[in-house]
Amino acid sequence: FRSEDAAEYAVFLLAGTVQISNITEDGREALASRLTAGDICAMMVLSGLSEREYPGAMTAETEVAALFVTKSSFLLWIQRHAPIRNAVFGNILDGLIRMGGSLSAKLSKPLEARLAEVLLKLTAEQPTIHITHKQLAAELGSVREVVSRQLNRMQLKGWITTGRGCVSIQQREALKELVGDQVTED
Repeated sequence: FRSEDAAEYAVFLLAGTVQISNITEDGREALASRLTAGDICAMMVLSGLSEREYPGAMTAETEVAALFVTKSSFLLWIQRHAPIRNAVFGNILDGLIRMGGSLSAKLSKPLEARLAEVLLKLTAEQPTIHITHKQLAAELGSVREVVSRQLNRMQLKGWITTGRGCVSIQQREALKELVGDQVTED
């Protein structure tokens, strides 16, 4: 789902997971948000209401089922039906609260700890994941070169091994300690 699609349609995610990314001013792709079934993309709604171009792209992470609704029908639904309007704007508020928490976490933790946290999350079910340095950088809101340096440091410590497009966890407890050591108090 790209900006040209948003000019015509609103999309409702019925099943699966998508990530929403945008291109930053310096030309890198950054993960803006992740949606699961029932979530609504705030950028999509706000770009529709303001008649501005959709600034992102949705990419499926899993198999998805989605409902595409013409933009005019979607806007009409929001205006005429309070339950739909309340659901849409309530979902947007929840997303903004999550985004604020995510931003706060990013600002309070060093990249190495955030990378360890993402690796632990992605490998919760299996020790090896297929992901590129560029994809990890987008997930973290960083650049590939910086993430690659951090991964190399972790590999030198024996915590992980990397291959072309994959990362394997070797010392899960060491990564957990790194994440635990970086938790800050408010």
